[in-house]
Amino acid sequence: MPLATQPVLSGPVGSTLDLIGRTPIVEVKKIDTGPCRLFLKLEAQNPGGSIKDRIAVSMIEAAEREGFLKPGGTIVEATAGNTGLALTLVGQAKGYKVLLVIPDKMSKEKIQHLRAMGADVRLTRSDVPHGHPEYYTDMAERLAQQIPGGFYVNQFANEANSEAHVKTTGPEIWEQLDGNVDALVAGIGSGGTITGTARYLKSVGSTAQIILADPVGSTLAGIVNDGVPSPEGSYTVEGIGQNFVPDTADITLIDKAYSIPDAEAIATVRELLLKEGILAGSSSGTLIAAALRWCREQTEPKVAVTFVCDTGAKYLSKVYNDAWLADQGLGERELHGDLSDLITRKYEKGDVVVIGPDDTLDTAFKRMKGSDVSQLPVISDGRLVGILDESDLVHVMNTDEITRKERFAKPVASAMTRDLDTVQVSEPLDALIPLFDRDRVAIVLDGETFVGLITRTDLINHLSLNR
Repeated sequence: MPLATQPVLSGPVGSTLDLIGRTPIVEVKKIDTGPCRLFLKLEAQNPGGSIKDRIAVSMIEAAEREGFLKPGGTIVEATAGNTGLALTLVGQAKGYKVLLVIPDKMSKEKIQHLRAMGADVRLTRSDVPHGHPEYYTDMAERLAQQIPGGFYVNQFANEANSEAHVKTTGPEIWEQLDGNVDALVAGIGSGGTITGTARYLKSVGSTAQIILADPVGSTLAGIVNDGVPSPEGSYTVEGIGQNFVPDTADITLIDKAYSIPDAEAIATVRELLLKEGILAGSSSGTLIAAALRWCREQTEPKVAVTFVCDTGAKYLSKVYNDAWLADQGLGERELHGDLSDLITRKYEKGDVVVIGPDDTLDTAFKRMKGSDVSQLPVISDGRLVGILDESDLVHVMNTDEITRKERFAKPVASAMTRDLDTVQVSEPLDALIPLFDRDRVAIVLDGETFVGLITRTDLINHLSLNR
């Protein structure tokens, strides 16, 4: 199939809602796809930044037609973030209030985005199963019943969800690839994308294999492949995977499933950015990793298509943050069998936020706030000479003898602690406990060389990852 030489430009539109859909497709060229061609449909280019814009329009318009949503009403939904962003985009444009219930594992970028758009965001637990009163779908349904004029969207059982993909996503893929599709790879969050797109492809006579990309820890891949749920567990990928089959998902349409570990999904999405220049979200890593597995298993040329479901800009603090990956045990780290294994931010690699003794307290305070840390190692000529924490700043600020401006202008050396609680990198974990009992942070040295800091949280995280 020939590739378009130039994108087709459309004229101006009257609303951002008119820009939903008709997203471009790009071929993967610099990643090994075996004998196959792999195409990515760039759903991040929808105005709300994800594929969920499509279903938001469909579900809200259906609710209006059926009389469930009336002027002045409140849209209520349980969401991993993207459906919430889409519902807020469409709901605000149509004059509705939006209340969203979101699991607490979702990225802060999504939550901040939602609140900035005017949504009422309620966080709930991500460690409880379907049926628990604090599970996000159960809580959303309960709130919708309590709010006058509330409409519970329920993307997991809303026929307008999959219908959006029957009417838009499927036809677009068929048109863009000239009907040449051997495999469609998608995940199941609510189930609408894979169900609706597959239904359309089958309606036009396509013999494309329908492939489920599922995170390890979700139960769905086992149901598809073996008829029994996969072992349930936790995973960091957002937006796909479930411990139940959503009503919207038609499992009978799916031919095969791949279980993709978090580490593989994240490595894939980061490779996509490095090699193809596409900044994609975490679920896209799961989809593309599964698509690559399928492509590499083929023995003859075929065409596969999957999705960049949303933009990676929503995951900069997670998927694209090396320190966060290390905290989750997902980064590629060399282990040494000593205290350095607990340090995810090492001074020699430039990961530690530090301050100099001649810098002002104002600079130190701004650096603490900007990096969300409560203490700063004080470094002079490459050597650790002290540590400055929030309590040191409080002591300096708690005086009326000089003006506030003069207080912040004082040098770090005037407030820092020089009596340091240090441990050698070769010491055992037990050496940390006395320091933590005195409410101190552990300063780790290798001889006289500063390695990094260990907090209580670092120790707990290390123990949880290495049970």
